[in-house]
Amino acid sequence: MDEEQGEAAAVRARLEEVRRRIAAAAGAAGRDPRAITLVAVSKGQPLERIEAALAAGQRVFGENYVQEAQSRWPELRTRFPDVELHLVGALQTNKARPAVALFDVIQTLDRPSLARALAKELGRPDARTRRLLVEVNLAEEPQKAGLPPGELASFLGLCRDELKLPVTGLMAIPPAEEDVAPYAALLAKLAGRHGLAEVSVGMSADFETAIAFGATIVRVGTAIFGERAARPRPAAQGSTATSS
Repeated sequence: MDEEQGEAAAVRARLEEVRRRIAAAAGAAGRDPRAITLVAVSKGQPLERIEAALAAGQRVFGENYVQEAQSRWPELRTRFPDVELHLVGALQTNKARPAVALFDVIQTLDRPSLARALAKELGRPDARTRRLLVEVNLAEEPQKAGLPPGELASFLGLCRDELKLPVTGLMAIPPAEEDVAPYAALLAKLAGRHGLAEVSVGMSADFETAIAFGATIVRVGTAIFGERAARPRPAAQGSTATSS
């Protein structure tokens, strides 16, 4: 087995193990594993690893950067047209047009200026985005993107009532060194309070706990693909890291 085949086999094995752990966590919580969406976060990963996950049947992927996603997903979609692509990194307002043309789901809606930009772009004939999640900064960490919980109700009013945006859920990135459980529970509670079905929380280190406390979407990167090679960040992109 050559190196490329070995790497593909490793990705398939890790993906199978993550799926098994998701099913076990859902079962332990009395939930249907089919109600949990696994977003395979492929930012910074080489193409051969992504292709290995695709060959193993994975169809929901997440990217952090519009520019990086543009460099590979249009071609991959010609071979795998049923892929659902999520933007899970911070989105600058001036990137709204290409983001809406590329991503099926944008998980990082977090401010009125972006909401208005997305509302404008979603009316274009090439718009692909069908679902939006509002990013909530549950711990109100100043270095992170996301809406403070106290501003959520008024922001959802703007998005849903005035702008008619297709907001279907909430997303959060809890503090890295803290237990995800209370944050996942709070995010699920906020989503339920506002009639939102999707709760995106939980990454490679804690997705099982997040499922136990209400996550419906988990964003898993290195547990599937392995460690990313260090590389410079693309210019003019967001600053939020959303997978581990």
